[in-house]
Amino acid sequence: MHYSHEMDTDALRWFQQVADGVTVTEVSEIDGVSQPGVSRALARLEAEVGTPLLRRSGRILRMTHAGSAFKQHVDALLHQLDDGLAAVEQILEPETGTVALAFQISLGTWLVPDLVSSFRAEHPQVHFALRQVRDELAETALAQGSADLVLSTVRSAEAGLHRQRLADEPLRLAVPAGHPLADQPEVRLADAASEPFLALQRPSALRRLSDDLCRAAGFEPAISFESEDVHTIRGFVAAGLGVAIIPTSGPQPATPAPVVYRSLGDVHAVREIGLSWAADRRLLPAAELFRRHVLDRARTGRLTATG
Repeated sequence: MHYSHEMDTDALRWFQQVADGVTVTEVSEIDGVSQPGVSRALARLEAEVGTPLLRRSGRILRMTHAGSAFKQHVDALLHQLDDGLAAVEQILEPETGTVALAFQISLGTWLVPDLVSSFRAEHPQVHFALRQVRDELAETALAQGSADLVLSTVRSAEAGLHRQRLADEPLRLAVPAGHPLADQPEVRLADAASEPFLALQRPSALRRLSDDLCRAAGFEPAISFESEDVHTIRGFVAAGLGVAIIPTSGPQPATPAPVVYRSLGDVHAVREIGLSWAADRRLLPAAELFRRHVLDRARTGRLTATG
């Protein structure tokens, strides 16, 4: 079978739209082309491919089996083409691009707002596509191509990723107000060995780290309650249901009763925050600008981290 390399991108887009359920009449109205012009372009496309791609069912055009197989590749081709056009546009106008940023949920209360707002102060026209992900799944956003950059506390085992350490975030022991350990400025984690612990559900990376810290202090934690998010854990601590090892950077949300955070003196309780990006994909200019902004703020100690 002979294939021409002169396929019309308009015809490919019109085929894609019709295959997705848009009528030829609607295509002609949207693109300002006559209906016969659209029909002739689709016919030429079928001639180029060498088989019918669409069949009429009443007033609707539906894909043939060959059309369904062809459309998967048309979708991928046009997606790549649009990315290429966007890349060129951003080179010409880097201040109007979009940064696709994925981040761990726990970093969304302090680090991400600080980084985005400080960047937008210098580049107000750049847009952000923000995506929250669980810590153990953060780096998969890069592998799936749904993010340009990822902020996380997890070092991925996947090959083909660059990661730059930004900071070490302290973890502290959260105890209810009035707890015996609340009066001490610094505690030993081993002193809480007999306490009921509150923790995130497995396979959370923070859960693994919390369990490892307890083992390093010489005991296995007795988990009384598990949750999917840190905010719920804080609420449970405030209610006097146990203690927890949690990050304390940034503002703390309101809780039903006070929660006291104490530094741990007998274990090295920190988690590393890093920025990751794919090694085999060149970042578009807006994303590259943001990457440099993040690394510069880390290098100069301007990451907001309190608590």
